[in-house]
Amino acid sequence: MPSLRAICFVLLAGAIASGPAPALGQDLPRTHDIDVDDYFTLGTPSTLAVSPDGATVAYIEQRWEGADATRNADLWIVNVATKARQRLTFDRAEEAAPQWSPDGRFLYFAANVRRPGDDAPPHDGKTQVWRIAADGSGLMAVTRVKEGIGRAELSADGRALYYTVVAEGTDDEWKDLRTRHKEVEYGHGVTKFTQVWRLDLESWRVEKLIDEKRVVTALRVSPDQARIAMVTTPDDEILHLEGWSRIDVWHAATRTIEVVTAAGWRDGHSSPFGWLESPCWSADGRLAFAVEFDGHPCRIYACQWNDAKGSVWELRRPAGVSVLGATLAWRGADELCFIGEQRARARVHSIAAVRDGRQGADRPLTPGDHAIAAFSIAADGQLGVIDATLTDPPDLYLVAADGAMNRLTKLNPQVDGWKLPTISLVQWRAPDGREVEGVLELPPDAKPGERLPLVVEIHGGPTGSSLLQFQFWIYGRVLLPAKGYALLSPNYRGSTGYGDDFLEELVGRENDIEVADILAGVDALVERSIADPDRIGVMGWSNGGYLTNCLVAASDRFKAASSGAGVVDQVIQWGTEDTPGHVVNFMGGKLPWAEPDAYRAASPMYALDRVKTPTLLHVGELDARVPAAHARAMYRALKTYLDVPTELVVYPGAGHGLIKQNHRRAKMEWDLAWFERHLLGKTATPSAPPLTPPAK
Repeated sequence: MPSLRAICFVLLAGAIASGPAPALGQDLPRTHDIDVDDYFTLGTPSTLAVSPDGATVAYIEQRWEGADATRNADLWIVNVATKARQRLTFDRAEEAAPQWSPDGRFLYFAANVRRPGDDAPPHDGKTQVWRIAADGSGLMAVTRVKEGIGRAELSADGRALYYTVVAEGTDDEWKDLRTRHKEVEYGHGVTKFTQVWRLDLESWRVEKLIDEKRVVTALRVSPDQARIAMVTTPDDEILHLEGWSRIDVWHAATRTIEVVTAAGWRDGHSSPFGWLESPCWSADGRLAFAVEFDGHPCRIYACQWNDAKGSVWELRRPAGVSVLGATLAWRGADELCFIGEQRARARVHSIAAVRDGRQGADRPLTPGDHAIAAFSIAADGQLGVIDATLTDPPDLYLVAADGAMNRLTKLNPQVDGWKLPTISLVQWRAPDGREVEGVLELPPDAKPGERLPLVVEIHGGPTGSSLLQFQFWIYGRVLLPAKGYALLSPNYRGSTGYGDDFLEELVGRENDIEVADILAGVDALVERSIADPDRIGVMGWSNGGYLTNCLVAASDRFKAASSGAGVVDQVIQWGTEDTPGHVVNFMGGKLPWAEPDAYRAASPMYALDRVKTPTLLHVGELDARVPAAHARAMYRALKTYLDVPTELVVYPGAGHGLIKQNHRRAKMEWDLAWFERHLLGKTATPSAPPLTPPAK
């Protein structure tokens, strides 16, 4: 599930770089064969912020630096009129959450500056808020909090900064023992509660506003600073976000907290384990927020204060559109915007006239084929987006009133010379008659009627989807088609973008209905003379890894598999993962002791004796979402007891996602070698013999 977090970085103050406008329309001969190395040349934009006058867009650009490093994030700006870009931060660094001052003179952002030999804030590596002028001058630390800050927001008038800090608390019964033995880990009883502070940017005085022994996971300040909306939980364990979170609103006039989502608010939901997301304020002080679920549609709410207490109502969502709840934002006083998925596209949508318990019409602000990852709205309503096409990785665009795209950047001009796969949507019928869809990528030189080795690449979630876009990533898209494979990314039952019924049909039917959907897609590509039935592989990460495990236990048609961070036993998953509500939702709300047969049926563990497919297993050593015990158990079963060709690759220090360059390279190279060996019949290149140690 989405969550807010501060990203840290290091700066070289005063270093400025600028360049000419990119040649946005320039094309190169496509002669380059894509390889693993090309992945690490890509720059990726993440957060963007359109300036108040719409003339400049600030954004974070991520690029790889160093084999043992994560991607480095830097702060950039681009001039809308000239398309000239300017880099504002340098060195091995990361930045996050850029916010413009209302006059457009300054950018505020989060950073954890580390200066060697300096253990005092703001240079001790703890996250602080920094400010830099739009021309790159005048870098300064705005906060100097001893243990760093958590979340931060600039007030609408630019005169104050609101931020959170951590204040550790322990329970009363065992407080003495916990205090004496801080070196051990406890299951509960030691909680990192949150305080909310206000910094006056004129007097530079600070004031503690909120200290309620709650954990704040999202913070938004109303434009008039009369209220602060928060998502809070009673404990800092992530599972408390699932059903124990609530929307709290602090009132400045009375210095009291109103619980907007009071007891009983969740009673009408499909599941009690919803994640509250994206509290945001309209220009005139109405609040919107979302609640997202694994396995069920996201729901949107608005709250309006006409008297002392807020009045909450639910909004109707656009038909057939799956709302990404973490993306809510207002445009002006009464238009609520968000990213919505529909049939492998991701667009910005809006609902008009959200006020007084009612709403107006909804419409897409970016009609057409888009894969929008983020958007920003300027004070004048100008919309900026990060979007990918079928031939380009994500770039920045401004959106005209009619939806036309004004491209601002071309961050990866080298892609113009690459031989690209052909990307399209394909449909087929599941055994029960349901239409299912997926993204099909074919090699650049594929010939009609030529049967190709096929790899089925399965998205995670499962409450997510594969989008119609150029997506070069470590799970096979772009790279495997470049190596001669057809690649099918199915949007199986449970995927977003195909209506509420399609999404919810998976509940209570994991390791069943979606497996049938995927196998039917394989059959369809074989029947259409696209896939070679004797050379079919499967791969996925997270829920894609789980489904890879399910598929190799259900069918022997796969000749190779790569399973990443995949569940093998649902009871162990419920008992050890950090978000157990995910499992409970798909079990129809039942816990393991209430429905043991359902948990067993959804677990590929109990059918591993049927597996014949050579299986490569990947997992992060410290994965809290799908703990490494799953991969280790499956490895033991296949390798030791069943004599199935198996390899286990454990990434030291890694969590649920691989973020280091050398880990991502290892995954891609292992996958390529595994499929070449077991689908194409190629043997691995022998390594050099070990050196003989000198005789003693």
